[in-house]
Amino acid sequence: MTATYALDLAAVFVFALSGALVASRQQLDPVGFGFVACLTAVGGGTVRDVLLDRNPVFWIADPIYILAALLAAALVFLIAPQLESRYSAIRWLDAVALSSAVVAGVSAAHDVQQGPMIVTIMGMITGCFGGLMRDVVCNDVPLVLRHGELYVTAALAGSVTSALLSLIIADPLIYLSAGAAATFVVRGGSLLFGWKLPNYRHRPPRQ
Repeated sequence: MTATYALDLAAVFVFALSGALVASRQQLDPVGFGFVACLTAVGGGTVRDVLLDRNPVFWIADPIYILAALLAAALVFLIAPQLESRYSAIRWLDAVALSSAVVAGVSAAHDVQQGPMIVTIMGMITGCFGGLMRDVVCNDVPLVLRHGELYVTAALAGSVTSALLSLIIADPLIYLSAGAAATFVVRGGSLLFGWKLPNYRHRPPRQ
């Protein structure tokens, strides 16, 4: 099992859980659960593989990813009523999935010998696009764009950490683990402590 395969599978399953929890908030039927879970789970990786010209796309080459997403959807459909705070669970599950997905994107870009800039971008795309698609389809304000949410910033931190460390450390386990940790720390700090970047404030032009 390669690092990319293991990370993709982990990210798919956890992103699918978060997608299914969003479906539970929208009170969708089982087919809706499966659709939203799969979209969340494979959306970012699909965009990544298309851009990197990885043929076939990862979930077409190995349908186990779709099966894992459907399993997550079925699990949430059965246990969602027992979750006391679905929104809190969604945010933390999403943070875990983001950490896995970012380094999966980094690993995939390394597999095709891309440079640090493309590696960084692919990590961010893999981490962010599935959740973006989920929120758009479910008519929510995309989590990646909400004020005060260090989401894309967390993906950037993890991608840059992995990309830079890979230039000086040959062991993928080390630089991918460091990238996942950096992503989770930044995202977790935003959730727990309200970390945020200053936002733009419009100022009227001087007369």
